[in-house]
Amino acid sequence: MSNSGRPLSPHLSIYRWPITMTLSILHRISGVALSVGLVVFAWWLLAASTGGAAFAQFAGVASSLPGQVVLIAFSAAFFFHLANGIRHLVWDFGYGFELATANASAWFVLVLTVVLTAAFWVVV
Repeated sequence: MSNSGRPLSPHLSIYRWPITMTLSILHRISGVALSVGLVVFAWWLLAASTGGAAFAQFAGVASSLPGQVVLIAFSAAFFFHLANGIRHLVWDFGYGFELATANASAWFVLVLTVVLTAAFWVVV
């Protein structure tokens, strides 16, 4: 049996990931990021309850450029996980499984994530 010119299995160079699969993977990654972000949240609570010096140290780290990047990424992960979770809840009720609807809702989740993250940081 000759497979001349054909790959043995799909590879990233020839296989295009559907947006729904990409969002499924990102949903898992954002869940892990939120779990890791709880460490930062716990640090903030501990610093706030310990006293002014500890909170000033946290505020100094949080207001630095790397701290701001981490906080913005954490809020983006939160809004993405929230929006995609609502999308999954709608699926649990049996709606939105048509290919066009699933693709449209996936893009809506991405746009909503950007809008909510930007709006949050404009207000804060």
